[in-house]
Amino acid sequence: MSSKTDEKFMRLALEEAAAAAEEGEVPIGAVVVCNGEVVARAHNRRETDLDPSAHAEFSAMVAASRALGRWRLTGCTVYVTLEPCLMCAGLMVNARIDRCVFGAADPKGGALGTLFDVSHDERLNHEFEVEAGVLADEAADQLRDFFRERRRAAKAAKQAAAAAENAEV
Repeated sequence: MSSKTDEKFMRLALEEAAAAAEEGEVPIGAVVVCNGEVVARAHNRRETDLDPSAHAEFSAMVAASRALGRWRLTGCTVYVTLEPCLMCAGLMVNARIDRCVFGAADPKGGALGTLFDVSHDERLNHEFEVEAGVLADEAADQLRDFFRERRRAAKAAKQAAAAAENAEV
């Protein structure tokens, strides 16, 4: 695939990440592409759904399987704004995807090259291609901005609570 094509689909994943942020979720988005067509898109919904598996790429792969009517996602590429964790990378192995393209690396949990490399572990029954760093700055900025705003809001709430407590005294 060309870098222009990867960027086009990563921009869709970034749109999903923005939707997650609007819902108060960590801004991570994903799309699954098969034969050049988007077959599924999703964003993080762990807080909303109270579901530890509701990661963007996990949900997108489940939706893609339903849309395609098969559990094997051969011929599919998963685009995700943040490097997948072990759970999601494991699902990629089990779903037999052809390729994963991600934006920002995840130094705390990345399983496609940063902490682990599940995509090329010869002990597993499937390997797949990985393209890292596509629109990484935009993906990292979304995450940074989200957490910066969350810290700012928490600080403001703490200051407001302290001011209210002092006013009562």
